[in-house]
Amino acid sequence: MNPSTMRPFPISVVAMGPGSQGEEAPDYLPMPKGMETFSQPRLPDNVAPEVVNQAASLVGAYVDEAEKVGFAGGATLNLRDLDATMRDVINQSMGFGEVSAFTTAPQHWRVQETAFSGIWRVLQVADDGAMVVDRLETGDIPAPLTETMLATATADLPPPDYPVGCMNAQALVEEIRMQAAAWQPGDAAHVINLTLLPVSDADLDTLYGWLGHREVSILSRGYGNCRITSTRLKNVWWVQYFNSMDALILNSIEVIGMPEVALAADEDFTDSVERLREYLDMMVEPV
Repeated sequence: MNPSTMRPFPISVVAMGPGSQGEEAPDYLPMPKGMETFSQPRLPDNVAPEVVNQAASLVGAYVDEAEKVGFAGGATLNLRDLDATMRDVINQSMGFGEVSAFTTAPQHWRVQETAFSGIWRVLQVADDGAMVVDRLETGDIPAPLTETMLATATADLPPPDYPVGCMNAQALVEEIRMQAAAWQPGDAAHVINLTLLPVSDADLDTLYGWLGHREVSILSRGYGNCRITSTRLKNVWWVQYFNSMDALILNSIEVIGMPEVALAADEDFTDSVERLREYLDMMVEPV
């Protein structure tokens, strides 16, 4: 299967606009026409003021703790044991950000960045559908995503067979194997831009069959859509950018612990804390 025609990505995609051009425009590949920006969540509707105030107080205490321990401190707020109404208020209040993700094995994790960058909603669902984990946490990205990649990938992947029609598959496979074996935490990403390389369909088919798609899938919506999936090889990811017409515009392989496009930044978290405090002040109502 060719990476440019991979199976449908099972995370919903938010359209960014028509991305069309006039009939007389040059026949260029359409580029993204919209960019996700901060959108303040809606205040909860039809909820008793005392419940809203309690939710605002709970989240406010969490923000105080998150600011105290810092962006990398991983402050958490357990939501699983709250009653359904309180959870719903917090759900609406935190909103949805650019990055969402899930894992398929060995455990089922669901991750959604909130509208406040650097603050994540993290859920773990048992095989029977029971909620095992439901929490808010801070950081560049929740650890279960990286941990799942490491647990389900191998440190060494033997080279594949090379069918007729391959041009550069063998060289690319050896480059990926060498870079993956050498990569250490803290190293810069090694990026192979397949869009700019002379590769045949047989090359792409071989790479896809060799690396495959594995148990971590991430969608980052910013300037267009970026779809990220782990592979069979540790610290090796497919990273593909699509425009607003869902056409592939950049197809790459990254050797890195987690692609940077999926990560929240420290400076964004600082802004998020300020915005969230302002929002919590708006939530509070006289009882």
